[in-house]
Amino acid sequence: MSTDPLQRLDDPDHPVLTMSQAADLLGVQAAFLRSLDTSGVLHPHRSPGGHRRYSRHQLQLAARVRVLLDDGHLLSSAQVIVQLQDDLADARAERDTAREELRDHRR
Repeated sequence: MSTDPLQRLDDPDHPVLTMSQAADLLGVQAAFLRSLDTSGVLHPHRSPGGHRRYSRHQLQLAARVRVLLDDGHLLSSAQVIVQLQDDLADARAERDTAREELRDHRR
């Protein structure tokens, strides 16, 4: 285990950003992030005091949803679209891995 406490900052899943910091980075109102939490799109970490904390991955997801909302999709539709995009990316990665394994096996 590393003794460098700052190493966690490199972890894209480590929740380090407050709601106001996350909203500023995304260029949205804090109410937008609260709505994503309430609707179940995001599940921010809660500090011991109950304050939301966001990771880089969560901000990337929020940004993707925001683009879809700006394009006129409903939140429920945006949520499905993002999930389908992620599922497709996972399937493509699995396909590529299987192709590599097949190539290696044939050699």
